[in-house]
Amino acid sequence: MLGLSRFKATDRVLFIICLMYLVTYIDRVNIGTAAPAMQKELGLTNTELGLAFSAFAYPYAFFQIAGGWLGDRLGPRLTLLICGAIWSAATVMIGFVEGAMSLVAARFLLGIGEGSAFPTATRALSNWMAADRRGFAQGITHAFARFGNAVTPPIIAFLIVALSWRDSFIIIGLISFAWVALWWFYFRDDPRDHKHITQAELDVLPARRIASERKAVPWRRLLRRMMPVTLTDFCYGWTLWLFLNWIPSYFLHQYNLDIKKSAIFASGVFFAGVVGDTVGGIVSDRILRRTGSVSKARVSVIVVGFLGAFLFMLPVLFVTDLVTIALCLSGAFFFAELIVAPIWAVPMDIAPQHAGTASGFMNFGFGLAGMISPVVFGAIIDATGRWDLPFAASLGLLLLGAVLALRMRPDEPFVDDVETAGAPATRTLPVKPAE
Repeated sequence: MLGLSRFKATDRVLFIICLMYLVTYIDRVNIGTAAPAMQKELGLTNTELGLAFSAFAYPYAFFQIAGGWLGDRLGPRLTLLICGAIWSAATVMIGFVEGAMSLVAARFLLGIGEGSAFPTATRALSNWMAADRRGFAQGITHAFARFGNAVTPPIIAFLIVALSWRDSFIIIGLISFAWVALWWFYFRDDPRDHKHITQAELDVLPARRIASERKAVPWRRLLRRMMPVTLTDFCYGWTLWLFLNWIPSYFLHQYNLDIKKSAIFASGVFFAGVVGDTVGGIVSDRILRRTGSVSKARVSVIVVGFLGAFLFMLPVLFVTDLVTIALCLSGAFFFAELIVAPIWAVPMDIAPQHAGTASGFMNFGFGLAGMISPVVFGAIIDATGRWDLPFAASLGLLLLGAVLALRMRPDEPFVDDVETAGAPATRTLPVKPAE
Protein backbone atom coordinates (compact mmCIF):
# COMPACT_ATOMS: atom_id res chain seq x y z
CA MET A 1 0.00 0.00 0.00
CA LEU A 2 1.46 3.33 -1.11
CA GLY A 3 4.80 1.58 -1.48
CA LEU A 4 4.89 0.85 2.24
CA SER A 5 4.49 -2.93 2.11
CA ARG A 6 8.13 -3.56 3.06
CA PHE A 7 7.82 -1.50 6.27
CA LYS A 8 6.51 -2.62 9.65
CA ALA A 9 2.97 -1.71 10.68
CA THR A 10 4.29 0.71 13.30
CA ASP A 11 6.35 2.49 10.63
CA ARG A 12 3.35 2.75 8.30
CA VAL A 13 1.17 4.19 11.03
CA LEU A 14 3.89 6.69 11.89
CA PHE A 15 4.14 7.69 8.22
CA ILE A 16 0.37 8.19 7.93
CA ILE A 17 0.42 10.38 11.04
CA CYS A 18 3.34 12.30 9.48
CA LEU A 19 1.14 12.94 6.44
CA MET A 20 -1.55 14.30 8.75
CA TYR A 21 0.90 16.80 10.22
CA LEU A 22 1.90 17.79 6.70
CA VAL A 23 -1.61 18.43 5.39
CA THR A 24 -2.87 20.14 8.54
CA TYR A 25 -0.01 22.62 8.45
CA ILE A 26 -0.51 23.34 4.78
CA ASP A 27 -4.19 23.94 5.57
CA ARG A 28 -3.42 26.36 8.39
CA VAL A 29 -0.47 28.35 6.97
CA ASN A 30 -1.50 28.65 3.32
CA ILE A 31 -3.27 31.88 4.25
CA GLY A 32 0.13 33.44 5.02
CA THR A 33 1.19 33.18 1.37
CA ALA A 34 -2.26 33.95 -0.04
CA ALA A 35 -2.71 36.95 2.28
CA PRO A 36 -1.48 39.70 -0.10
CA ALA A 37 -3.79 38.51 -2.90
CA MET A 38 -6.68 38.08 -0.45
CA GLN A 39 -6.11 41.53 1.04
CA LYS A 40 -6.19 43.12 -2.39
CA GLU A 41 -9.39 41.40 -3.52
CA LEU A 42 -11.27 41.52 -0.21
CA GLY A 43 -9.99 44.93 0.96
CA LEU A 44 -8.59 43.72 4.30
CA THR A 45 -6.36 45.74 6.64
CA ASN A 46 -3.44 44.12 8.44
CA THR A 47 -5.48 44.21 11.66
CA GLU A 48 -8.41 42.42 9.96
CA LEU A 49 -5.98 39.90 8.54
CA GLY A 50 -4.54 39.40 12.01
CA LEU A 51 -8.07 38.72 13.28
CA ALA A 52 -8.50 36.08 10.59
CA PHE A 53 -5.20 34.50 11.62
CA SER A 54 -6.21 34.45 15.28
CA ALA A 55 -9.76 33.21 14.55
CA PHE A 56 -8.16 29.84 13.93
CA ALA A 57 -6.45 29.88 17.30
CA TYR A 58 -9.48 30.40 19.59
CA PRO A 59 -11.25 27.10 18.87
CA TYR A 60 -7.85 25.48 18.27
CA ALA A 61 -6.85 26.27 21.85
CA PHE A 62 -10.16 25.12 23.34
CA PHE A 63 -10.24 21.89 21.38
CA GLN A 64 -6.71 21.02 22.49
CA ILE A 65 -8.25 19.97 25.79
CA ALA A 66 -11.72 18.92 24.63
CA GLY A 67 -10.31 17.12 21.60
CA GLY A 68 -7.57 15.45 23.60
CA TRP A 69 -10.20 14.14 26.01
CA LEU A 70 -12.34 13.05 23.05
CA GLY A 71 -9.38 11.18 21.58
CA ASP A 72 -8.91 9.39 24.89
CA ARG A 73 -12.61 8.49 25.09
CA LEU A 74 -13.58 7.70 21.48
CA GLY A 75 -10.14 6.61 20.32
CA PRO A 76 -7.91 8.29 17.73
CA ARG A 77 -9.45 6.53 14.72
CA LEU A 78 -12.97 7.93 15.05
CA THR A 79 -11.88 11.28 16.48
CA LEU A 80 -9.56 12.06 13.56
CA LEU A 81 -12.17 10.89 11.06
CA ILE A 82 -14.61 13.49 12.40
CA CYS A 83 -12.06 16.26 12.87
CA GLY A 84 -10.36 15.61 9.54
CA ALA A 85 -13.66 15.99 7.71
CA ILE A 86 -14.21 19.33 9.48
CA TRP A 87 -10.80 20.85 8.73
CA SER A 88 -10.89 19.64 5.13
CA ALA A 89 -14.32 21.21 4.56
CA ALA A 90 -13.19 24.46 6.22
CA THR A 91 -10.17 24.69 3.91
CA VAL A 92 -12.41 24.34 0.86
CA MET A 93 -14.78 26.97 2.29
CA ILE A 94 -12.01 29.58 2.47
CA GLY A 95 -11.93 29.45 -1.31
CA PHE A 96 -15.46 30.87 -1.34
CA VAL A 97 -15.23 33.68 1.26
CA GLU A 98 -16.44 37.16 0.30
CA GLY A 99 -15.11 39.36 3.09
CA ALA A 100 -13.55 39.62 6.53
CA MET A 101 -16.48 38.06 8.40
CA SER A 102 -16.77 34.97 6.21
CA LEU A 103 -12.99 34.53 6.27
CA VAL A 104 -12.98 34.72 10.08
CA ALA A 105 -15.84 32.17 10.21
CA ALA A 106 -14.05 29.71 7.92
CA ARG A 107 -10.81 30.04 9.87
CA PHE A 108 -12.76 29.50 13.09
CA LEU A 109 -14.15 26.24 11.68
CA LEU A 110 -10.65 25.22 10.60
CA GLY A 111 -9.50 25.72 14.19
CA ILE A 112 -12.31 23.49 15.46
CA GLY A 113 -11.23 20.69 13.14
CA GLU A 114 -7.50 20.94 13.73
CA GLY A 115 -7.71 21.60 17.48
CA SER A 116 -8.09 17.91 18.27
CA ALA A 117 -5.58 16.68 15.72
CA PHE A 118 -2.22 16.81 17.51
CA PRO A 119 -3.40 15.70 20.99
CA THR A 120 -5.28 12.82 19.36
CA ALA A 121 -2.24 11.92 17.26
CA THR A 122 -0.18 11.95 20.45
CA ARG A 123 -2.66 9.50 21.96
CA ALA A 124 -2.23 7.29 18.88
CA LEU A 125 1.56 7.48 19.15
CA SER A 126 1.45 6.56 22.85
CA ASN A 127 -0.29 3.34 21.75
CA TRP A 128 1.96 2.60 18.78
CA MET A 129 5.44 3.81 19.84
CA ALA A 130 7.90 2.32 22.33
CA ALA A 131 9.06 4.73 25.05
CA ASP A 132 12.52 5.26 23.55
CA ARG A 133 11.03 6.11 20.13
CA ARG A 134 8.67 8.82 21.37
CA GLY A 135 11.11 11.67 20.85
CA PHE A 136 11.91 10.48 17.34
CA ALA A 137 8.22 10.00 16.55
CA GLN A 138 7.31 13.49 17.72
CA GLY A 139 10.34 14.91 15.94
CA ILE A 140 9.63 13.32 12.58
CA THR A 141 5.90 14.12 12.67
CA HIS A 142 6.58 17.76 13.42
CA ALA A 143 9.34 17.75 10.81
CA PHE A 144 6.61 16.90 8.31
CA ALA A 145 4.62 19.83 9.73
CA ARG A 146 7.56 22.16 9.13
CA PHE A 147 8.06 20.61 5.71
CA GLY A 148 4.47 21.66 5.15
CA ASN A 149 5.48 25.17 6.23
CA ALA A 150 8.40 25.09 3.83
CA VAL A 151 6.59 23.82 0.74
CA THR A 152 3.41 25.81 1.26
CA PRO A 153 4.71 29.22 0.08
CA PRO A 154 5.96 28.00 -3.34
CA ILE A 155 2.99 25.64 -3.82
CA ILE A 156 0.42 28.29 -2.98
CA ALA A 157 2.30 30.93 -4.96
CA PHE A 158 2.33 28.61 -7.99
CA LEU A 159 -1.40 27.87 -7.66
CA ILE A 160 -2.20 31.56 -7.27
CA VAL A 161 -0.22 32.50 -10.37
CA ALA A 162 -1.52 29.53 -12.40
CA LEU A 163 -5.13 29.60 -11.17
CA SER A 164 -6.21 31.86 -8.27
CA TRP A 165 -5.91 32.12 -4.51
CA ARG A 166 -9.42 30.69 -4.22
CA ASP A 167 -8.51 27.60 -6.25
CA SER A 168 -5.45 27.03 -4.06
CA PHE A 169 -7.65 26.53 -0.97
CA ILE A 170 -10.10 24.26 -2.78
CA ILE A 171 -7.34 21.99 -4.12
CA ILE A 172 -5.59 21.71 -0.74
CA GLY A 173 -8.91 20.94 0.95
CA LEU A 174 -9.61 18.06 -1.41
CA ILE A 175 -6.15 16.62 -0.71
CA SER A 176 -7.00 16.75 3.00
CA PHE A 177 -10.15 14.71 2.39
CA ALA A 178 -7.96 12.05 0.73
CA TRP A 179 -5.89 11.77 3.91
CA VAL A 180 -9.03 11.28 6.01
CA ALA A 181 -10.02 8.31 3.85
CA LEU A 182 -6.52 6.77 4.19
CA TRP A 183 -6.60 7.16 7.99
CA TRP A 184 -9.96 5.42 8.37
CA PHE A 185 -8.91 2.60 6.06
CA TYR A 186 -5.59 1.71 7.71
CA PHE A 187 -5.40 2.84 11.35
CA ARG A 188 -6.66 0.90 14.38
CA ASP A 189 -6.74 2.26 17.95
CA ASP A 190 -5.18 -0.84 19.48
CA PRO A 191 -2.12 -2.18 17.62
CA ARG A 192 -3.19 -5.69 18.62
CA ASP A 193 -6.26 -5.32 16.42
CA HIS A 194 -4.20 -4.55 13.32
CA LYS A 195 -3.85 -7.42 10.91
CA HIS A 196 -0.31 -6.42 9.83
CA ILE A 197 1.24 -6.06 13.30
CA THR A 198 3.94 -8.57 14.27
CA GLN A 199 4.63 -10.08 17.66
CA ALA A 200 8.10 -8.55 17.66
CA GLU A 201 6.52 -5.11 17.39
CA LEU A 202 3.96 -5.84 20.10
CA ASP A 203 6.67 -6.99 22.50
CA VAL A 204 8.13 -3.44 22.76
CA LEU A 205 4.86 -1.48 22.73
CA PRO A 206 3.13 -0.16 25.87
CA ALA A 207 0.96 -2.47 27.96
CA ARG A 208 -2.51 -3.18 26.67
CA ARG A 209 -4.16 -0.99 29.28
CA ILE A 210 -2.66 2.12 27.67
CA ALA A 211 -3.93 1.06 24.27
CA SER A 212 -7.45 0.23 25.27
CA GLU A 213 -8.39 1.42 28.75
CA ARG A 214 -10.89 4.30 29.08
CA LYS A 215 -10.19 5.90 32.45
CA ALA A 216 -11.87 8.90 34.06
CA VAL A 217 -9.64 11.95 33.86
CA PRO A 218 -8.59 13.57 37.18
CA TRP A 219 -8.89 17.01 35.57
CA ARG A 220 -7.70 19.28 38.36
CA ARG A 221 -4.69 17.20 39.35
CA LEU A 222 -3.64 16.62 35.75
CA LEU A 223 -4.00 20.33 34.91
CA ARG A 224 -1.86 21.29 37.89
CA ARG A 225 0.75 18.72 36.90
CA MET A 226 0.85 19.93 33.29
CA MET A 227 0.79 23.68 33.99
CA PRO A 228 4.59 24.23 33.72
CA VAL A 229 4.52 22.42 30.37
CA THR A 230 1.59 24.57 29.21
CA LEU A 231 3.39 27.80 30.10
CA THR A 232 6.57 26.64 28.39
CA ASP A 233 4.59 25.78 25.27
CA PHE A 234 3.02 29.26 25.31
CA CYS A 235 6.49 30.82 25.11
CA TYR A 236 7.41 28.54 22.22
CA GLY A 237 4.07 29.10 20.49
CA TRP A 238 4.37 32.90 20.54
CA THR A 239 7.47 32.70 18.36
CA LEU A 240 6.12 29.94 16.13
CA TRP A 241 2.95 31.89 15.30
CA LEU A 242 5.14 34.84 14.35
CA PHE A 243 7.00 32.67 11.86
CA LEU A 244 3.98 30.82 10.49
CA ASN A 245 1.72 33.81 9.89
CA TRP A 246 4.01 36.71 9.09
CA ILE A 247 7.30 35.50 7.60
CA PRO A 248 6.09 35.46 3.93
CA SER A 249 4.57 38.93 4.32
CA TYR A 250 7.68 40.13 6.20
CA PHE A 251 9.96 39.37 3.25
CA LEU A 252 7.42 40.75 0.78
CA HIS A 253 6.86 44.10 2.55
CA GLN A 254 10.09 44.71 4.48
CA TYR A 255 12.27 44.08 1.41
CA ASN A 256 9.77 44.83 -1.38
CA LEU A 257 10.05 41.37 -2.91
CA ASP A 258 7.46 39.90 -5.25
CA ILE A 259 5.31 36.98 -4.12
CA LYS A 260 7.54 34.33 -5.71
CA LYS A 261 10.79 35.64 -4.22
CA SER A 262 9.26 36.16 -0.79
CA ALA A 263 7.94 32.57 -0.96
CA ILE A 264 11.46 31.28 -1.70
CA PHE A 265 12.98 33.10 1.28
CA ALA A 266 10.13 31.97 3.56
CA SER A 267 10.63 28.39 2.42
CA GLY A 268 14.32 28.58 3.26
CA VAL A 269 13.49 29.62 6.81
CA PHE A 270 10.88 26.88 7.19
CA PHE A 271 13.20 24.16 5.86
CA ALA A 272 15.52 24.97 8.77
CA GLY A 273 12.62 23.99 11.00
CA VAL A 274 12.32 20.62 9.28
CA VAL A 275 15.91 19.88 10.26
CA GLY A 276 15.39 21.22 13.78
CA ASP A 277 12.37 19.03 14.45
CA THR A 278 14.16 15.90 13.29
CA VAL A 279 17.39 16.65 15.14
CA GLY A 280 15.54 17.50 18.35
CA GLY A 281 13.78 14.14 18.42
CA ILE A 282 16.88 12.13 17.56
CA VAL A 283 19.06 13.90 20.12
CA SER A 284 16.42 13.64 22.85
CA ASP A 285 15.99 9.88 22.37
CA ARG A 286 19.73 9.33 22.17
CA ILE A 287 20.24 11.14 25.49
CA LEU A 288 17.48 8.97 26.97
CA ARG A 289 19.09 5.73 25.78
CA ARG A 290 22.56 6.72 27.03
CA THR A 291 21.64 8.24 30.40
CA GLY A 292 18.30 6.63 31.22
CA SER A 293 17.14 10.07 32.43
CA VAL A 294 13.86 11.31 30.97
CA SER A 295 14.50 14.76 32.44
CA LYS A 296 17.91 15.17 30.79
CA ALA A 297 16.57 13.86 27.49
CA ARG A 298 13.67 16.31 27.31
CA VAL A 299 14.54 19.41 29.35
CA SER A 300 18.13 19.91 28.22
CA VAL A 301 17.18 19.92 24.53
CA ILE A 302 14.28 22.32 25.17
CA VAL A 303 16.47 24.80 27.05
CA VAL A 304 19.13 24.75 24.33
CA GLY A 305 16.39 25.36 21.76
CA PHE A 306 15.06 28.45 23.54
CA LEU A 307 18.49 29.99 24.11
CA GLY A 308 19.69 29.27 20.57
CA ALA A 309 16.55 30.82 19.07
CA PHE A 310 17.08 33.93 21.21
CA LEU A 311 20.67 34.39 20.05
CA PHE A 312 19.85 34.00 16.36
CA MET A 313 16.75 36.21 16.47
CA LEU A 314 18.51 39.10 18.21
CA PRO A 315 20.31 40.42 15.07
CA VAL A 316 16.96 40.85 13.27
CA LEU A 317 16.44 44.07 15.23
CA PHE A 318 19.79 45.57 14.17
CA VAL A 319 20.71 44.13 10.76
CA THR A 320 19.15 45.09 7.42
CA ASP A 321 20.99 42.92 4.89
CA LEU A 322 18.47 40.50 3.34
CA VAL A 323 20.76 37.45 3.16
CA THR A 324 21.99 37.94 6.73
CA ILE A 325 18.43 38.32 7.99
CA ALA A 326 17.35 35.17 6.14
CA LEU A 327 20.23 33.19 7.65
CA CYS A 328 19.52 34.51 11.17
CA LEU A 329 15.82 33.71 10.91
CA SER A 330 16.68 30.25 9.64
CA GLY A 331 19.00 29.70 12.60
CA ALA A 332 16.38 30.98 15.03
CA PHE A 333 13.73 28.70 13.56
CA PHE A 334 16.07 25.70 13.65
CA PHE A 335 16.69 26.14 17.38
CA ALA A 336 13.04 26.91 18.14
CA GLU A 337 12.08 23.66 16.45
CA LEU A 338 14.54 21.68 18.56
CA ILE A 339 11.94 22.24 21.29
CA VAL A 340 9.07 20.49 19.54
CA ALA A 341 9.92 16.78 19.74
CA PRO A 342 10.93 16.70 23.42
CA ILE A 343 8.08 18.94 24.59
CA TRP A 344 5.50 16.78 22.77
CA ALA A 345 7.09 13.66 24.26
CA VAL A 346 6.67 15.09 27.76
CA PRO A 347 2.88 14.41 28.03
CA MET A 348 3.50 10.80 27.01
CA ASP A 349 6.28 10.58 29.62
CA ILE A 350 4.20 12.16 32.38
CA ALA A 351 0.75 10.61 31.78
CA PRO A 352 0.65 7.97 29.02
CA GLN A 353 -2.73 6.76 30.29
CA HIS A 354 -4.14 10.25 29.60
CA ALA A 355 -1.80 11.21 26.73
CA GLY A 356 -4.50 12.91 24.66
CA THR A 357 -5.79 15.06 27.50
CA ALA A 358 -2.31 15.83 28.85
CA SER A 359 -1.00 16.92 25.46
CA GLY A 360 -4.20 18.95 25.03
CA PHE A 361 -3.43 20.80 28.26
CA MET A 362 0.09 21.41 27.01
CA ASN A 363 -0.85 22.63 23.56
CA PHE A 364 -3.51 24.94 24.97
CA GLY A 365 -0.55 27.21 25.71
CA PHE A 366 0.36 27.14 22.03
CA GLY A 367 -3.23 27.93 21.06
CA LEU A 368 -3.43 30.77 23.58
CA ALA A 369 -0.33 32.32 22.05
CA GLY A 370 -2.05 32.01 18.68
CA MET A 371 -5.07 33.95 19.95
CA ILE A 372 -2.99 36.90 21.07
CA SER A 373 0.13 37.16 18.93
CA PRO A 374 -1.31 37.56 15.39
CA VAL A 375 -3.58 40.45 16.46
CA VAL A 376 -0.73 42.09 18.38
CA PHE A 377 1.62 41.72 15.43
CA GLY A 378 -0.93 43.12 12.96
CA ALA A 379 -1.75 46.10 15.20
CA ILE A 380 1.96 46.89 15.69
CA ILE A 381 2.59 46.82 11.95
CA ASP A 382 -0.46 49.00 11.20
CA ALA A 383 0.54 51.50 13.89
CA THR A 384 4.26 51.76 13.09
CA GLY A 385 4.72 50.48 9.55
CA ARG A 386 7.66 48.41 10.83
CA TRP A 387 7.77 44.67 10.21
CA ASP A 388 10.70 43.98 12.53
CA LEU A 389 9.13 45.09 15.82
CA PRO A 390 7.02 41.94 16.39
CA PHE A 391 10.28 40.03 16.80
CA ALA A 392 11.16 42.07 19.91
CA ALA A 393 8.38 40.59 22.05
CA SER A 394 9.46 37.08 21.10
CA LEU A 395 12.94 37.62 22.53
CA GLY A 396 11.72 38.02 26.10
CA LEU A 397 9.42 35.01 25.88
CA LEU A 398 12.24 32.84 24.55
CA LEU A 399 14.27 33.56 27.68
CA LEU A 400 11.24 32.99 29.90
CA GLY A 401 10.58 29.66 28.18
CA ALA A 402 14.10 28.45 28.97
CA VAL A 403 13.50 29.15 32.67
CA LEU A 404 10.02 27.58 32.75
CA ALA A 405 11.27 24.42 31.05
CA LEU A 406 13.29 23.60 34.17
CA ARG A 407 10.03 23.13 36.11
CA MET A 408 8.40 20.54 33.83
CA ARG A 409 9.83 17.38 35.51
CA PRO A 410 8.98 14.68 32.94
CA ASP A 411 10.85 12.22 35.19
CA GLU A 412 7.99 12.36 37.72
CA PRO A 413 5.12 10.28 36.29
CA PHE A 414 1.55 11.33 36.99
CA VAL A 415 -0.16 8.81 39.27
CA ASP A 416 -3.94 8.35 39.10
CA ASP A 417 -6.00 8.41 42.28
CA VAL A 418 -6.96 4.81 41.53
CA GLU A 419 -3.35 3.69 41.31
CA THR A 420 -1.31 2.64 44.29
CA ALA A 421 0.19 5.36 46.41
CA GLY A 422 3.45 3.46 46.46
CA ALA A 423 4.16 3.97 42.76
CA PRO A 424 7.69 5.18 42.06
CA ALA A 425 8.13 8.95 42.18
CA THR A 426 10.70 9.14 39.43
CA ARG A 427 11.41 7.21 36.29
CA THR A 428 14.44 6.30 34.27
CA LEU A 429 15.23 3.82 31.58
CA PRO A 430 18.09 1.35 31.78
CA VAL A 431 21.29 2.99 30.63
CA LYS A 432 22.75 1.49 27.49
CA PRO A 433 26.49 1.45 26.91
CA ALA A 434 27.77 4.35 24.84
CA GLU A 435 27.92 3.51 21.19
